Amino acid sequence: MSIADCIFKENISSILNSGFSDEELAVRPRWEDGTPAHTIKKFCIVNRYDLTKEFPAMTLRKTGFRNAIDEILWIWQKKSNRVADLRSHIWDAWADKEGTIGKAYGYQLGVKHQYKEGEFDQVDRVLFDLKNNPQSRRILTNIYNHADLHEMALYPCAYSMTFSTSGDTLNGILNQRSQDMVVANNWNVVQYAVLLHMFAQVSGLKAGELVHVIADAHVYDRHIPIAREMLAKEPFPAPKFVMNPDIKNFYDFKVEDFDLENYQYHTLYKKLEVAV
Repeated sequence: MSIADCIFKENISSILNSGFSDEELAVRPRWEDGTPAHTIKKFCIVNRYDLTKEFPAMTLRKTGFRNAIDEILWIWQKKSNRVADLRSHIWDAWADKEGTIGKAYGYQLGVKHQYKEGEFDQVDRVLFDLKNNPQSRRILTNIYNHADLHEMALYPCAYSMTFSTSGDTLNGILNQRSQDMVVANNWNVVQYAVLLHMFAQVSGLKAGELVHVIADAHVYDRHIPIAREMLAKEPFPAPKFVMNPDIKNFYDFKVEDFDLENYQYHTLYKKLEVAV
């Protein structure tokens, strides 16, 4: 039984059974037909994934593994804000007339800053510190740049990553202001578990624990029947994560360098609408 599934079930059960409903309040998100997208939510959910034990891929429904990796490389490796640079079309709804999402996500990671050690963008600063000062307590990224929020198509959801080493083990904390639990929870967990594995490998470290902090964890009203259907399913064992061991430079990773072996999952027969 996948630990990621067990954690997901606990989260969803807690939200549905004792969460706060905003159905009587004014909300920003809308469904495609213009109807307000209301939620049931919980404040501050903290989940811990031990990557030394298994890879946290959900089996209650399929997580698009390769597209998830493509997006995390788009943000962290390409540092791009152009939707045409993605294989999937998940960002199309937020694209401007130039085909970008504005000064969001990858754009922020690619901005260079001056440090006493030299000029780095946020990703290269992390890579530099992991190799040169891995015991530092200052290794983190933050893309919630208030000065540029007005030029972002969507304020960053997963906005900060903090890295911390314990000897030769690399751990990470992902901070997220908001999450559509049914659509995106495992997508983000998979992405940042892979990112932790990548950073660990190119820095001569081992991937340890991923902690996921979600400030507003919610289930949308139209997802509730699907969420209950998922709760009724029995999880499969977690798949085996495979990463090309020959890659020593973070910028050499490609989507094809990753795989999930023996990935079993339940089929979801209902389409998941995405609130915008």
